[in-house]
Amino acid sequence: MSDALSDMLMRREAGHSLERAFYTDPEIYAQDLENIFYREWLFAIPACQLTKAGSYAQLQIGAFNVILVKGSDGEIRAFHNSCRHRGSIICKGREGHVAKLVCPYHQWTYDLDGKLLWARDMGPDFNPSKHNLHPVHMRELAGLIYICLAETPPDFDSFADAARPYLEVHELQNAKVAYSSSIIEKGNWKLVWENNRECYHCAGTHPALCRSFPLDPAVAGVSADGSVPERLQAHFDKCEAAGAPSKFYMGGFAGQYRLARMPLQENAVSYTMDGKAATRRNLGRVTVPDAGTLLKFHYPSTWNHFLPDISMTFRVTPIGPQETEVTTYWLVNKDAVEGVDYDLKRLTEVWIATNDEDRQIVEDNQTGINSPAYVPGPYSPIMEDGVDQFVDWYVKTMLRAKGPQHMAAE
Repeated sequence: MSDALSDMLMRREAGHSLERAFYTDPEIYAQDLENIFYREWLFAIPACQLTKAGSYAQLQIGAFNVILVKGSDGEIRAFHNSCRHRGSIICKGREGHVAKLVCPYHQWTYDLDGKLLWARDMGPDFNPSKHNLHPVHMRELAGLIYICLAETPPDFDSFADAARPYLEVHELQNAKVAYSSSIIEKGNWKLVWENNRECYHCAGTHPALCRSFPLDPAVAGVSADGSVPERLQAHFDKCEAAGAPSKFYMGGFAGQYRLARMPLQENAVSYTMDGKAATRRNLGRVTVPDAGTLLKFHYPSTWNHFLPDISMTFRVTPIGPQETEVTTYWLVNKDAVEGVDYDLKRLTEVWIATNDEDRQIVEDNQTGINSPAYVPGPYSPIMEDGVDQFVDWYVKTMLRAKGPQHMAAE
């Protein structure tokens, strides 16, 4: 990391947005990839996306291309999508199904567990066992697949142990993907996150979402002192008494992840235009109809909503200094039948609209920041504490990459 970038990080004014270069500069974007996306655990897919042996999904993360594939033993594994012969990609589609992993260039053939099975005309001294696909670190957490591109990944167990009780009651092993969408937002990945971490903008921007999601800043934000309003504590207590872990939990370096089961608007039980359940078959065993949504975020790649009837996962993937992909999955009970138990338009319309509205917000924000006239502005201490917390995590995480002594100085 350059001294200039370190100086910019060190001089960040608390309670204010970042300097212009953090959202525009290609070199800082490259450092974001190197120090965050190539080092941290990243949400990849819900496990239920890979329905049978040979099902695969492909992800592009900066310079890395990764495939996740379900083996004949039912296990999901992750590999670098690069043939061990001359490096050609093996799987071209974003998702699909294969009997074996076959490189289209020279037909080197790998089993679904990454083992090289066949390579033509390589001579008598060739040892196939030395040319298996390079694995990528992967963990499954209660039906959610995470990967890490680092040679030595950071701790995952602390996060998994904290999140597992919250997630297990949603029984994602019994889910299926009812719908997924990927949109490109022409804005820096940090702007996507900053927009997500507050609802200061919601009343004027998200008419469909506001039918169910509350505008209470305590729901979307992160209280600086960790305190919980009495009304939220009563909601946590009600849900936990019914066996659904709910209380506010924040952990990881500089608050990298958070879990809390938050109430929706009065009389709303799901993200639908009328606030009623989106499907007749619940996903999981949350028995409190108005349990609301388990809000889970894990920087830098995912925020999530887990409700009694459906679950939703969101994946954030940077594409360039001013371009970010946001992928959304709508999960329902695997036995739910479209047209009988749920209507697809009704299931998805609130968040399809919300995602598009957020896209426009982020793009407008990026356009304004691109102006040399932009200078960092102050956050609302009432409505934007979650944004401040995210930016604080970003700054501390980037400084940590400089080394412990630099963190001590900071």
